[in-house]
Amino acid sequence: MREFLTAQPQPKPVDPVIHSALSHPGNITFHANRPFVHDLSAAGGRVVRQAGGHFIFYGPDNRRFLATDPEGNPLHECEWVAAAKGTVRLARARVRLDWGQWVGVKPEGLANCTTLDLSKKPGWERLRADDLRSMAAQAMRVSLEEVRFFYGDEDLAVDARGQATIRHKKDALSMLEAGTFERSRFMACLGTMHWARIDFLPVVELFQSLLPGTGSAVFELIRGLYDDQNQTSPLPLRYRGIPTYPSEAAYRLFNSFFAPQLPGGGDPFPVFMDPPRSQEVTWLPIPDPPRRYFDPARHLCVTLKGSTVQKVTVADDPAGLPYVAADHQGFAPGDRTVSVSQGRLVLKDGEKRVEMPLSPTWGDIGGSLPSRAPSYPLDWSALFAGPPPHVAPARAFSAVLLYPDDETEIEEAPTQPFVADYLQDTMEQDSNLRAHLARTERVLIHNFDAVLTTCVNLDRARDYTILYSRPDFAQKQAQALWNQLAKAGRVEWAKRIRLMSAESSRMAAYAQPYELIYAWVPFSQFDRLAQVEETARAVAGALRPDGLGFVVGPPALSQSLQATRLRLLFTESVEELPTFRMHRSILPRARVKPGVRLFGIRKA
Repeated sequence: MREFLTAQPQPKPVDPVIHSALSHPGNITFHANRPFVHDLSAAGGRVVRQAGGHFIFYGPDNRRFLATDPEGNPLHECEWVAAAKGTVRLARARVRLDWGQWVGVKPEGLANCTTLDLSKKPGWERLRADDLRSMAAQAMRVSLEEVRFFYGDEDLAVDARGQATIRHKKDALSMLEAGTFERSRFMACLGTMHWARIDFLPVVELFQSLLPGTGSAVFELIRGLYDDQNQTSPLPLRYRGIPTYPSEAAYRLFNSFFAPQLPGGGDPFPVFMDPPRSQEVTWLPIPDPPRRYFDPARHLCVTLKGSTVQKVTVADDPAGLPYVAADHQGFAPGDRTVSVSQGRLVLKDGEKRVEMPLSPTWGDIGGSLPSRAPSYPLDWSALFAGPPPHVAPARAFSAVLLYPDDETEIEEAPTQPFVADYLQDTMEQDSNLRAHLARTERVLIHNFDAVLTTCVNLDRARDYTILYSRPDFAQKQAQALWNQLAKAGRVEWAKRIRLMSAESSRMAAYAQPYELIYAWVPFSQFDRLAQVEETARAVAGALRPDGLGFVVGPPALSQSLQATRLRLLFTESVEELPTFRMHRSILPRARVKPGVRLFGIRKA
């Protein structure tokens, strides 16, 4: 018996990094992946180490379930389940952002239905799925092939009473609190992807709600799955959607992982930017896509492409901005650049400079020339009157506007773009408003924290007094304003833009005269008539004669404004604004606060 026992093969020792990658709390959260934690081989799994040192873990179906950097820090996790005819489908995925936040990907996680009454249409009994597709293609002005690509037979049906149901499916992106789907908040959506066989590049809707770094992290997942599925002959991809929304940002993101080309040659960028022609550009994988490395001890995430450092994110940075390699003109957002000098990582924030050693796990990194960044007389913090507000790093990075995907009422800050974008469009189209803005020297903006860049017109220098209540959004908007000024070579104009806390500076700000005022009554004050009336009196007192104001508040605000002898030019329900109707085309069940209205006023 002793001889039999000693003859048994000994289990192969597990690499400690691999063991840590599988067993570290939070790396594996999906129930279907738990067996791999206990014994990878026994569960039919395997691991592949890539040239850059990263680990990719596969299940018995040869589908990746986990990707980590060389030290076992997670990048993404996938959950695959059995589907029809012996296939598998992606049930869920998580991607980790540079600053540690997790984002969830839920295939077909957003579904809306449209019902049409076809009972009065002659021959409706003979209508089939392709007939509905033809009707949809004609209504949406897209090709039948495109409708067929996104709408399967299961999405189109006509019942016995002639009622047609069209099911619109999209993949949902969500912010995962604590890193799991148990506590998630809807963020944005993609055109429904074929995750088991990546065959197109998706449209992202509500892209401005994406947490910073979401696009590159999701495309890291897309590129990884694509590589798994295209070991021999790469499949050319096209940008597809109903409709597409081509942009320079989308082109840059795609270009980080895939190379664009035109079948007939030439520059693909202008063709990509033309929505009817975006599909003509094909995308093939580049040989060395971006690679991310986490350094938990220093709170870093370093992104490399080839041997060049592209980006460094410091997770505990209260500015909530990464350091990036400067562009060909020497510009970097926030004037925060990264370079490598004499074997050390150099992080430069304006005049501040921090050096730190490179990690051997990042591989061979070439030195980079110091960026020829222009010297700016002011940084983004100079837009604040006094020191900028203290913002916790997690809040700084996560200062984005999130919209519910159900009937939950939209919060105050996410409601603001519907008004600001509408006013911007109105200003551009109305010659009288344009003329007034051209004459305006002093502007007051109060409680429009989430949309300051939309309210600040940079056609020329003028004085802007900005009262904010949400420090995280105010900081992010100040950074965006600075970027616009720096790109235009007008950083000096920042001296005339002053962001101040509404709590401490409201009375002093309203004691000054302005030709234009933007004011937003907080939702919390809608039922407090005394405070609504006080806002009306403050606006009336601060407006110069013939001055214009745009005020958002409850219906009772109309009477309060007119009681202060302000002339009411127009009033609009925010729910009826075209900008909100556009939002509802994406999220049909969206609801704003009942009664919230926009008032246009003039002082006699």
